[in-house]
Amino acid sequence: MSYAEAAARGPKQSPEEARAPAPPQVVHDEGSVSSLIDVDSPHVSSVPSDYESQSVKTDTQALRIEHEEEDKQREEERKKAAAKAKAHKGGKKIKENVDNPVVLGNAVAVVGLGSVLGWGAYRKYIAGELSWKVVGAWAGIVGLFAAGDYYLSKYLFRKYPTK
Repeated sequence: MSYAEAAARGPKQSPEEARAPAPPQVVHDEGSVSSLIDVDSPHVSSVPSDYESQSVKTDTQALRIEHEEEDKQREEERKKAAAKAKAHKGGKKIKENVDNPVVLGNAVAVVGLGSVLGWGAYRKYIAGELSWKVVGAWAGIVGLFAAGDYYLSKYLFRKYPTK
């Protein structure tokens, strides 16, 4: 048996019960006006007419923006100091190992390969034969050279360790 069937068997509602209750009414009392804030008191502040167009609307927002800018500046200074220290460390490492034959050999090999590939690419470009297939083949050659140089250097660094 459904709820509708059970409700239909029960006693019928009177017209008063069937009617919805009246909505609550607001009582107008002149005494409630006296509790309003006095606009002349120092607790109420007015805002300028261009308030909505201002980018910073409150003191709290201004402080937050100021703190965010300070944090951003500190972070930039920290990054600059870290980059400078890293560059100094790398330069120091190169200066210490300038007489290492493996480092010298790698430098000469990279400069030599770069020069040969650059000159060859220029010649192909002038002749109108430089294509993506040629560039891809040369990139493969550079990759093979890099892999070979890595393993050869790894082997030679055991014989001539860095400082």
